[in-house]
Amino acid sequence: MSQTAEKLDAEFVQAAPARLGRLTLTDFRSYESADIVLDGRPVAIAGANGSGKTNILEAISLVGPGRGLRSARLNELPRIGGPGGWAVSLRMRDREDERKFGVGAMASKPERRVCRIDDASISGPGAFADYLRFMWLTPAQDRLFMDGAGERRRFLDRMTLAHDSAHGKSASQYEQAMRQRQRLLDERTRDEAWLTALEAQMAAAGTTLAAGRRKTVALLAQSSIAEDGDPFPAAELSLDGELETALATQDASHVAEDFAATLAARRRLDADAGRALLGPHRSDLQVSHRDKNQPARLCSTGEQKALLIGLVLANARALARRAEKDGAPVPLILLLDEIAAHLDPDRRAALFDILDALGFQAFMTGTDKSLFSSWGDRAQYFETRAGALEEAELK
Repeated sequence: MSQTAEKLDAEFVQAAPARLGRLTLTDFRSYESADIVLDGRPVAIAGANGSGKTNILEAISLVGPGRGLRSARLNELPRIGGPGGWAVSLRMRDREDERKFGVGAMASKPERRVCRIDDASISGPGAFADYLRFMWLTPAQDRLFMDGAGERRRFLDRMTLAHDSAHGKSASQYEQAMRQRQRLLDERTRDEAWLTALEAQMAAAGTTLAAGRRKTVALLAQSSIAEDGDPFPAAELSLDGELETALATQDASHVAEDFAATLAARRRLDADAGRALLGPHRSDLQVSHRDKNQPARLCSTGEQKALLIGLVLANARALARRAEKDGAPVPLILLLDEIAAHLDPDRRAALFDILDALGFQAFMTGTDKSLFSSWGDRAQYFETRAGALEEAELK
């Protein structure tokens, strides 16, 4: 075990008791049916490209707020050639208790997402956040530091949601009020009272949204695991946004009040532009390589990948620290698609040691079994072949 892993092992709670114990798929993506029993260890899945590895991770991610790690539309999820509906079911064991989470759509109503907890219908996927939190890395995120601000903002919001299940509600309230305000502006309505009410909603929800992001950035700064010789560099983070900046020197009530006034003053500008030009929906997460004092976008591809992994590990460490402090584990699940593809053997082994020490349940995919050899018997191993998942020995 690496020096870093030993330090984490001593500092943080091992093996949070909440674990996914079973995953069942019906007519989802490439799977006609699958019933996968999990024993609580980290899960490694290997198989050729197109064999269904990422589909497993996506299925798990759908039992949470949003549209999963692929941001897929509902009509993209049913199995091609299937009846049209689809279903995903997870069973989570927490000491002596067990909960069942389900999500899917019926063939007769393919556009309606059905969500259940313990066989009881719930209003929407946001309710899952009270029981399960997710973080994921996919190959598409390798360009996170090169792409637009929206991707980095969503990445930060997912990390924030792992700490606070109400963060998604604030984001939803803000987006809904912003859309309604823009519709009124587009219609050139003179309903001042309605516009003022919507701007007050945007200001309140937007300030809460920005405050949550600031808190997460502060936690990440405190939870870097990078030390001399560690394979994943620490990042310097900052937030580029009006509300986030204002919250550094003003209390939330004043920030919200000022933002509402700014929105009212900018109605004509926003109407002409066809969108709100200011607000947390335009904020950006700025990332730099701490040791090199260099913006992430100027780092090499390998350095960017290492920075990205380091951020996810720092967030997991912050959650582990919270679990230790509060005496209750945070049910975080890490979904790491093709995580080992561009890592050398030493860095892969170090990553697996860190994940093992943190104690959260992790699901990893790769094209070759050898990528996971350093896990040994610490991980549960599966292989995918033509829409089937089979457990095998990892030796």
